[in-house]
Amino acid sequence: MSSCYCDDYGATADEQFTSQRAASDLVDYQTKGPDATTRLLRDSLAASGATSGSLLDIGAGIGVLTFELLARGVAQATGIDASAAFVEAASREARRRGCVESAHFIHDDFLHIANQTPPATIVTLDRVICCYPRYEPLLIEALRHATRYLALSYPRDLFYVRAGNALSNARRHFGGRQFRTYVHPAADMETMIISAGFTRAARRRTIAWCVDVYERRSATL
Repeated sequence: MSSCYCDDYGATADEQFTSQRAASDLVDYQTKGPDATTRLLRDSLAASGATSGSLLDIGAGIGVLTFELLARGVAQATGIDASAAFVEAASREARRRGCVESAHFIHDDFLHIANQTPPATIVTLDRVICCYPRYEPLLIEALRHATRYLALSYPRDLFYVRAGNALSNARRHFGGRQFRTYVHPAADMETMIISAGFTRAARRRTIAWCVDVYERRSATL
């Protein structure tokens, strides 16, 4: 969701990703553009040639990455998010931009509707994997849906990132919130992606986040 996303999302999505947060994120996007991680993901996709065809944006949030890739040549985009407030904000922004014919946003947990969701040229997960206790089911479905490119951002598997994540989760616990985030083993995720027939085309990093773009081997548009 260009924030994070959980395995059994349900009520925790609306608890964490409220209408107030959606409105704040939308104002930030309209005034400042994408944040650093989303910008890296967008630019890495563009540098890898992923600027055409269709997009499936899993955990799309208010639609930042969706809108950015549509502006760079993607023809059709579907954004899926488990927060009703974020989907409403994304749909409202699509109307404001005049791209309701090319951008379609769905309120649901992607894993609940994966079998009914068509594949896409590009599948993106911007700060999504970090919210699943088990990343494997999400990654399996994302890989299955990506006909050419898979792009994702996730917390770096480093001691200080793990420490910061543990502190954030402790605060949520003592605040009575159910939402949690996770730092998954990056090497295991990469092995899984490569085993599915993809090759890494790009990798960018910030102090806390890693951004990867993978291309399916021997792929054709």
